[in-house]
Amino acid sequence: MFLEGLDELDQKIVQLLIKNARMSYSEIGSLVGISRVAVKMRVQSLEKRGVIEEYTTIINPQKISGAVSCYFEIETSPDTLAQVTETLRRNETITQIYRVTGKNKLHVHAVAASGEEMEQLIDEVIDPLPGVLSSSCNMILSRIKDIKGLRL
Repeated sequence: MFLEGLDELDQKIVQLLIKNARMSYSEIGSLVGISRVAVKMRVQSLEKRGVIEEYTTIINPQKISGAVSCYFEIETSPDTLAQVTETLRRNETITQIYRVTGKNKLHVHAVAASGEEMEQLIDEVIDPLPGVLSSSCNMILSRIKDIKGLRL
């Protein structure tokens, strides 16, 4: 469905990498029926074209003792939106920022080492943001479903 712009071999390679990004070129090649070198060339082409953006390790903060994860919904005045997003972007506790539908609304995810650190983020970063019309915070209690990237 989302991979229609890729040929059949590239689709198979991408699907394998989504399941296991650490799979070797040789292993992929044996599964799709081409050489290790051909797989490497195709993967490099997919990377160069921006189809594959990155390979990463995802850490579940809830498995680390004391970590606190929250989502914020922030609405700003139009003239302060850029300043607000830049302030949030520079903060290390903030892990994701999305511009969402609605007037100047941001969906912001933060992961802190403790409740105290999250409170400090709220007191020192979120609350003083200029031009905020509304802000809400929701603490994540448990992860039920969390799919990263493209759904095939």
